[in-house]
Amino acid sequence: MKEKLDPEKMSLFTGNSNPNLAQEISSALKRPLGSAVVKTFSDGEIQVEIHESVRGQEVFIIQSLCKHDNGSVNDSLMELLILIDALKRASAEHITAIIPYYGYARQDRKVAPRAPISAKLVADMITGAGAYRVASVDIHSGQIQGFFNIFDHIFSTPVVVPVLQKMYKGNEIVVISPDAGGVERARFFAKRLNASLAIIDKRRDAPNDGKSITMNIIGDVAGLIALLMDDIVDTAGTLARAALALKEKGAKAVVAFCTHGVFSGSAVKTIEQSPIEKVIVTDTIPLSEKAKSCSKIATPIQIAPLIAEVIEEIFQDGSVSSLFK
Repeated sequence: MKEKLDPEKMSLFTGNSNPNLAQEISSALKRPLGSAVVKTFSDGEIQVEIHESVRGQEVFIIQSLCKHDNGSVNDSLMELLILIDALKRASAEHITAIIPYYGYARQDRKVAPRAPISAKLVADMITGAGAYRVASVDIHSGQIQGFFNIFDHIFSTPVVVPVLQKMYKGNEIVVISPDAGGVERARFFAKRLNASLAIIDKRRDAPNDGKSITMNIIGDVAGLIALLMDDIVDTAGTLARAALALKEKGAKAVVAFCTHGVFSGSAVKTIEQSPIEKVIVTDTIPLSEKAKSCSKIATPIQIAPLIAEVIEEIFQDGSVSSLFK
């Protein structure tokens, strides 16, 4: 039997994007967050200072690439990159970036001539800064894993499925994929919830404009609770239009689950005015005050216990995939 590594060789650090999540992970692992200052100069530059030795340590940086109260998505990214560089220069043994929400993930391929693949650019920057490994929750598309040499995909199902099972019986719900790209994810949840599956065929005129056009619903939803499954809710335009289409087809109620609650722009207002009864998310992204005040947005499911298990498996050279069987 392989001897377990000394927990004292593990160090945890975080930026400012989701400090509450980082603290919850720290508590679950019974390891304190490392002492560091991550702040912004008056001109907007990010300053990082590491206030403890990390020489020879296995370091884990917990940082979602999202907008937060103290900065933008790009601020979160720069904090991560500079933290990695600072820890590398402080002689950390290995640096693993734990990115609960991988910003720029939707820009994962060329959709038009002369378009960038921004998700790959972000991956190159993280790797170039010195990250040995990356782990992320419910990544938008599987191909992003290939942008890194070592990548661990954290599926939210171990913490989400039990919550949904307590809320709904399999024979009273139908799991809905809001587009063809999300069919695999929806089928994955439908199987574990013992529920049927339906798909929405839609056409999007422009990305992120909240004006996707629902074309057709493939599957039976009449008299059932429609559970819309997606990885990201951003402007909520897709969810709202899908909910309208489902109600028109006879769905008894519409509930949405999305791992990452971005809720940008007028998303909260769109949800409030939609037929959606409830939106369930995890806490990979901290909710804004506006989102917290929306009665339709449920208290986020805590993802920290699962991420803590993943970190422990990585640290002990264990099997991450065993957590999702």
